[in-house]
Amino acid sequence: MPAIPSSRSRTRDRNNVLSRPEFMSLNQPLWSGNSESRGNSRRPGQPKHQASQLCDPQEPTDSANKDRKEPTKLPEEDCIQLNPSFKGIAMSSLLAIDICLSKRLGVCAYTSSSWGTVRSMVTLLAFTGHGITWIIGTIVCLTRSNTLAGQEVLVNLLLALLLDVMTVAGVQKLIKRKGPWEMSPGFLDYCVMDVYSFPAAHASRAAMVSKFLLSHLVLAVPLRILLVLWAFLVGMSRVLLGRHHLTDMACGFALGLLHFSLVETVWLSSSACQTLISIGTLSWSSFY
Repeated sequence: MPAIPSSRSRTRDRNNVLSRPEFMSLNQPLWSGNSESRGNSRRPGQPKHQASQLCDPQEPTDSANKDRKEPTKLPEEDCIQLNPSFKGIAMSSLLAIDICLSKRLGVCAYTSSSWGTVRSMVTLLAFTGHGITWIIGTIVCLTRSNTLAGQEVLVNLLLALLLDVMTVAGVQKLIKRKGPWEMSPGFLDYCVMDVYSFPAAHASRAAMVSKFLLSHLVLAVPLRILLVLWAFLVGMSRVLLGRHHLTDMACGFALGLLHFSLVETVWLSSSACQTLISIGTLSWSSFY
């Protein structure tokens, strides 16, 4: 029997090695599919029922891939802003200082507070700047006035008060800022829609009324000083009662001065005021 050449024996040995189970994958053709089809293919030497169990459950594999592709988003309050802007830092600091000082100044917020014994006096002072007080007082003075100049001033003052009430109520409804002590508004506050904290309606009204009276009434110097002091104390009383922040009071003063400038710009003449008075008298006389 002729001897087998050494090259043919080496080739046979190599084929025998590749036929072993651990090298069976080398004899398989290359797959062009994705990683899922390679992972789901049955391995050599693996039982057929195990391979079918790996290929059957598609939903867990799809959901796992979906979770890897779309990572869950954390809520905004759980995220940390690593590089905040200077403007954001400054606003947050000013807001924190405003809240801290407003809470410290709320010494008449409750009867058990440090200045709780004078709470009734501070409440009475704040009532002098209430919208209901000034609107009713202006209407009463208008019905008793006999001069055209006085009626002109009172009609424009009444329009300025209504403008102040509507503007402050709209801004408060838009901002919806709560007071430093989270106190519920009273019945009179609901009447003039002074429900939220920003801006302070009493401060806006006091600033507008004081500037209006200083411009259209001839007053002595002591009365002028008292009028300015009254406006400041009315705005400050709401801070002492825990209803408003200091920034609410400051913005209220600025808004009141803006209302005065607007009323001065669109000042109604004496004839227009008389027309409005006649319309008002006709509407009231229809009830009798």
